[in-house]
Amino acid sequence: MLMRTDPFREMDRLVQQLSGASGTWSKPSVMPMDAYRQGDAYVIAFDIPGVSAEAIDIDVERNMLTVKAERRPAEKSDNVQMELSERPLGVFSRQIMLADTLDTEHIEADYEAGVLTLRIPISERAKPRKVAIGGASGRRQISG
Repeated sequence: MLMRTDPFREMDRLVQQLSGASGTWSKPSVMPMDAYRQGDAYVIAFDIPGVSAEAIDIDVERNMLTVKAERRPAEKSDNVQMELSERPLGVFSRQIMLADTLDTEHIEADYEAGVLTLRIPISERAKPRKVAIGGASGRRQISG
């Protein structure tokens, strides 16, 4: 049997339950994420521990990236009596508007240790390039 000794943790759990922290398909919970640029790609990492890779859905429509995941309760036998349940269950979702400068045709996704990592390359047309000024005629040449 587990002993509950932290009244503040118990209050946090109660607030989560009352606020509907468990997401549904019509009102999913937000999943935490980090986003940063690494070389010629943008990287977005989502925390979704306890979710199987099959329960993750990644969609891109135009420039809108949508990530949805569902964490279901673990299968338990009839002789299991739950003493404490704090891990959130339900549907988690995040939508991100991507810039036109990202190549959404070549997104790579990896899922390891509860972290979904998306790598989105920066499109060639968005990379910096030099503009050379021509001779006396003033022609300009773009090199990429």
